Order: sequence, then C-alpha cells, then structure tokens
Amino acid sequence: MNLITVKEIDEIGDNHIGTSFDTPLRKDAFDLDDNSKIEAIKKDVASIMQTLGLDLTDDSLKGTPNRVAKMFVTELFGGLNPNNKPNASTFDNKYKYGEMLVEKNITLYSTCEHHLLPIVGRAHVAYISKGKVIGLSKMNRIVDYFAKRPQVQERLTIQVVRELQKALGTDDVACIIDAKHLCVNSRGIRDIESSTVTSEFGGAFKEDKVKREFLDYIKLDTQF
Repeated sequence: MNLITVKEIDEIGDNHIGTSFDTPLRKDAFDLDDNSKIEAIKKDVASIMQTLGLDLTDDSLKGTPNRVAKMFVTELFGGLNPNNKPNASTFDNKYKYGEMLVEKNITLYSTCEHHLLPIVGRAHVAYISKGKVIGLSKMNRIVDYFAKRPQVQERLTIQVVRELQKALGTDDVACIIDAKHLCVNSRGIRDIESSTVTSEFGGAFKEDKVKREFLDYIKLDTQF
C-alpha cells in the first residue's frame, strides 16, 4: 500500500482534491464483516480519545468509542458497503409521460473525505424518460446511498447521475447539489455563510433550453 508522506499532505493543505469518479477503496475493503470493523474502529477511537487526555472511565465518555464505531460503519459510511445499495427498480412508462421529472430539495447528509466533517445540503435530480420510470423514493435513496461515504461533492454529483442513467437506460439525467461543508464553515476560514454548488448534466440536459427548464423548476416555491 502506498502511503502519502507528511510533505505531500502539507503541500495539499486545504485544497479541494478529488482523485477519481469511483470512491477510492482497497481490494480488501470488505474482507472484514461489519462487527469486526466496529471492534477495530472502537479501539482506534479509544486510542484517539486517550491521546487527547480524555478520561474513558467517565460515565459520559466510556461508551463513546463503541457509539462512534457503530455510527461509522452502519450510518455515516454505510454507503461504502455494496450490500446497502438500494434496488433501483424501474417500470415501463405506460402513461407515456414525456416531460421532465424533477425531484427537488432531497435532504443530503454526507462527510467530507478530507477532514471527516459533515456536508449538509440539498440535491435536485431530474430525468426525461426514454421508456422507463423510477419510483420517486428510489431517487432519494440513491442520493442517500452515495452520500453515506467519505465524499467529494463533485464525485457525489456524478455518481448520482451515472447510477440513474444506468437504471433508467437514458443519458437524460441531471443533478445539482447545494451544500455547506463544515470543514469550511467550522474550521479554517470559518465562513458560515458560504455553500458549494455542483452540477452534472447528461444527454438533453446539456442543451441550454432543457437546462434552463430544470433550473426554473428548482426555483419554484413548492413549500407546503
């Protein structure tokens, strides 16, 4: 395994770097089952806390290593496990709906892979059917699945689009994500107002007219 050097880490600094479309995983990523991973991470978290000088015999702290380990494996990073991938079942478009379908304001919780701090925001996803349609909740679940892993927002946006393109059998899929990164909001520059917007447009969504229609749908006030 190639390990990055301290010098290389210093050179990277706080730069927003993504290395690939696929989430970087080792070949042996799933050799351990979830319970084994929780036990191993629990020891690591305890070691970090002890190094920080915390008293792990305190009633408030003694359960923290186990809680954090379970959260990492089963919640925050549950999207790393392909067994958790949602079944993106599709159906024939029997009602011949040929216009754009937009699922907007999908709540998004992810984790920045550079500092392991939260990314919180909204995803807006759209597609134009080429004969297949997908259940609305499946779009939310696909966003949630890819968000539940250490992420770079650009990669997350692309992964959502490509997964829906594959499921629907069409390139006509788009995704826009607007999110706050706590690595920017709570540390470093500590800019609590800024957010990051990324987009991926496939097929017909690359056309200005279609792209504009999608953006106009997102602006609609549909709060109830």
